Amino acid sequence: MFQLTPVVRNLLLLNIAVFAMGALLEVNIASVLGLRFPGSSQFEFYQILTHMFVHAGFGHIFSNMLALIVFGPALEMYWGGRRFLLFYLICGLGASACYLAVEAIELYQFQNAVETYLQNPHFAAFDRLVADFGGIHSGRLSAFLDDFSNNPDSYELIAASKQIVMDMYENKTNIPMVGASGAVFGILMAFGMMFPNVELILLFPPIPVKAKYLVLFYGIYEIYSVMRAAPTDNVAHFAHLGGMFFAFILIRRWRQRGEI
Repeated sequence: MFQLTPVVRNLLLLNIAVFAMGALLEVNIASVLGLRFPGSSQFEFYQILTHMFVHAGFGHIFSNMLALIVFGPALEMYWGGRRFLLFYLICGLGASACYLAVEAIELYQFQNAVETYLQNPHFAAFDRLVADFGGIHSGRLSAFLDDFSNNPDSYELIAASKQIVMDMYENKTNIPMVGASGAVFGILMAFGMMFPNVELILLFPPIPVKAKYLVLFYGIYEIYSVMRAAPTDNVAHFAHLGGMFFAFILIRRWRQRGEI
């Protein structure tokens, strides 16, 4: 049975309350509280904090909250509630900063690709741009690709393709980032650093593994996921790595100062 400490319990209740409010009121909470890119017309300053308490679905919040209640209490009991909460927030904010930095690079590349296409629109360039930045194709876009490939010189289709790529860029800037994953991955890193030799029993397969090896596995997996990421991958792997990175730096600094 999990022993919930005060800060962990309050974080758990807050995340569940936000998720339940969206489900019960049938409101898309992510559209309001999710973190947009600062260049987006839908960006609001408060989203920098609120996105950490919004989740995309039951599986998303379940996995994050399970990790919180498994690894969080030991850290809170060891550090105290105030330091644990500070750590949680710094990791979450640091993760979002990493996400936004990578997003800025991707959007810059996307913007250049769109501007290049608008100057010289043709089917091959449109097909390549959609493949690189389009993500999952809707049925309508797939049908348009078929029509454009069969009629590459159509003035109407070329004009429509220009509008499509501009809409794609606009939509990309407005995709919200949500979830406590950055903070949770920070907690995972902290647990592995503070209690490296504690043995944990995995669910699948049910075998014991030391905390330091579990953290190493997750770190390698996230790096691998970043390297093979496809446009259809909607998981913010850089945010996960950012949470782990900020956790590592913060714990090292606290240790050097003799605070933990």
